[in-house]
Amino acid sequence: MKYKIATLGSHSALQILKGAHDEGFKTIVICEKGTERPYKSFGVADKIITVDSFADFFKVENELIEENAIIIPHGTFTSVVSLDKMERLKIAHYGNKKILKWEADRNMCMRWLTEAGVRIPRMFDNPKEIDRPVIVKFFGARGGEGYFFCTNADQFNEKIRNAPKVPYIIQEYIIGVPVYIHFFYSQLNNELEIMGFDKRYESNVDSIGRIAARDQIALNLQSSYTIVGNIPLVVRESFLPEIFEIGENVVKASQKLEPPGLYGPFCIESIITPDQKIYVFEISARIVAGTNPFIEGSPYTALKYNEPMSCGRRIARELKLAIQNGRLKEVLG
Repeated sequence: MKYKIATLGSHSALQILKGAHDEGFKTIVICEKGTERPYKSFGVADKIITVDSFADFFKVENELIEENAIIIPHGTFTSVVSLDKMERLKIAHYGNKKILKWEADRNMCMRWLTEAGVRIPRMFDNPKEIDRPVIVKFFGARGGEGYFFCTNADQFNEKIRNAPKVPYIIQEYIIGVPVYIHFFYSQLNNELEIMGFDKRYESNVDSIGRIAARDQIALNLQSSYTIVGNIPLVVRESFLPEIFEIGENVVKASQKLEPPGLYGPFCIESIITPDQKIYVFEISARIVAGTNPFIEGSPYTALKYNEPMSCGRRIARELKLAIQNGRLKEVLG
């Protein structure tokens, strides 16, 4: 019985679908009406299923099952399919569905990081305790939307009025270089791989520095952290041993917290400070859009593989090997 690879037409679908083609799979993309053009133009989808809204995914689930499809989750998928529905999916799903709630709930995510023993920013339970720069982050895969910066309780109270009415955390703002680390953990051979690194380009915080401070004040500019793109990054080689250790500790902690744990692609979101300390502030427990610059592979996958290897293709390779070796159930969540 031949399997097909399916995903929602958003986020990292282009590389997921291309990677599936590279490994010999037929592909299916589910698109919201009016968004089909990229998937037609780039020729990555063998079948396009159109829905009015991604919220209608469950209306086409049986059709996907009949196609013998395996769904690949990404940030859009986890944001439109609620966690309680996620665990009730009938379609074959790559990865541990139960681990996704540890990403979506930021308090659970910080518990996970604490269990892993990695260096994390200070967390504030009460706005009255704010005594340093902090960033307020909202739950879910929101691409930075709504995040805000403040330095005291008065600023917090002023900005929270216009914020999304969803749960949030208050996290110490670490000054340094944001580094998003792309990993892949193989359930088949118990090996951790570094797939690449990126830096996010956020609007308007990454362009605000082009405006003089006096003009920022005059314009009453407020920082915004909505992600609009991703910039490839190569880190100093001397950081790699610690980065491998961080990834391994996060995987080991997940295996205790939510067996069988985290496997497949994931991202450790970090800050590297001027004194070369790595602070981890978030985990994305699935493929991230920061892997999109590496559709033909990164410098790190070039070292490991003698062919172009994107994160999307690495997922398809794992699924192909699992199917060939009769171990598919081990990688489906």
